Formats: sequence, C-alpha cells, structure tokens
Amino acid sequence: MRFDILTIFPELFSSPLREGILRRALQAGQIAVNLHNIRDWATDKHSMTDDRPFGGGEGMVMKPEPLSACLRDAQAGMQGRVILLSPRGEVYNQQAAERLAGYEKLVLVCGRYEGVDERFRQLYVDEELSIGDYILTGGELAAMVVVDSVTRLLPGVLGCADSAANDTFSRGLLKHGQYTRPREYEGLNVPKELLSGDHALIEEFRFLESVRETLTRRPSLLRDVVFTAAEKKVLHRAGMLQAVQRKIDEHGR
Repeated sequence: MRFDILTIFPELFSSPLREGILRRALQAGQIAVNLHNIRDWATDKHSMTDDRPFGGGEGMVMKPEPLSACLRDAQAGMQGRVILLSPRGEVYNQQAAERLAGYEKLVLVCGRYEGVDERFRQLYVDEELSIGDYILTGGELAAMVVVDSVTRLLPGVLGCADSAANDTFSRGLLKHGQYTRPREYEGLNVPKELLSGDHALIEEFRFLESVRETLTRRPSLLRDVVFTAAEKKVLHRAGMLQAVQRKIDEHGR
C-alpha cells in the first residue's frame, strides 16, 4: 500500500517511520510512504504557503495554488483517495481504518494554521477525517495516526495474524486485561482461568472481561455490538445480560 503525505514539515515523519512495525513494513515493501513538501510548490521567493483570510479574522489560511500543485505531483502515475486531516472531519475510528486499508493508495493532506482554502477542499478532497474533538497545531500527527493504524491491518504486517482481528474496537468491545510472567506480582495473581489450559474457558473468560471493561469504561460502545445467541447465554450465566441490555437501551440502539 502507498501513502503520499502533503505537508510543510516532512521532517516530523522521520522518527516514527524509522521505528517498530512501520520500519519493518517499509523494509519489506508492504507499504511505501512518500513525503511531499508543499513549500516546494510555492511560487514566491519566500516559499509562502499561507496568507491572510479574506473577510479578516485571526490566523492564516493555506493557499490553494501550492496545495493543488503538490497534489497533482503526488497523484502523477497513480491516483489515490485524498484525505484532509481536519477537525471538521468525521471522527476517525477502527471501522474507518479497516475501510481505508482496502485502498491501494491514500493521499493525506496535512492542514495547518486556520485550515486550507475552501476551494481546494471542494475541488480535490474526497473526505475529511479528525482523530478527535481537540485541536492540534497541524495535521501531521493525525496523518501519522492514520498511517500507523492502517498499516497494521495489512496482511502480513503484524507477526501474529490474529492480532488485528482481536484488538480493542475490532468488534466494538474494549480488550480484556492481559497478563504475563510472573504469576504473582505484589500480591496480585494471574486469574486462574488463564492458567487452566482449557481454551474454551479462557475464551469465555476473556469475552466476559471485555464486556465488563466496556460496561465500566465505554458503555456507549455497546449500542453497536451484536452479540450471538451463544454469547448471550454466556452473559446470562454470568449475570451480566440485563446490565448489558440496560446500557444498550440507555444509549439508544
């Protein structure tokens, strides 16, 4: 998969792309990341990519000419889906990451200042995404979040093929707690179910723990979870089915 990133600060991506899973995916050719410096397409002697907003107001706005010229260069030879990282966009989630992982190429446009000229958005942007209801100094960190979250979903990127499928949010539930050695730590023991060797019991225990975590921390997520008949029986035996249904009703499914 190919990522093309339009930014005025390409150096911000250097360290994340040199570490961990992303580095390995790049070395293996599973992804390609091309950084495009928007300043290279500015036409004045100061390489300006922003200007004052018409109508007055605070801050500066990114100019459409260098943005569009940079985008045309990034799209040469292979067209990709153009995504503007913006606080006005749809809130990014795991389902969006899974959808984007189906594209061969993503073009990520990193906004700055008060945003980009609206005409660029109307003419060239396929969708806008926000990684949360807060403001960053620019879209670079958000773009890196998209690259990371999409890359780990690509076949062969993670060492364990089941890791992505069993992650938090993969089916709408928070992930259960995890334990490793030693068996006892500062008076706390690993749950006996995980030491039983009974795979069915372990799976049931982890499922119930995921539901408990979701009930406690993010009950609104339950409205989008569809439980199987077998899972409902497990919840009923554990005395949790009514609590789950109550939270679902509260949050309006």
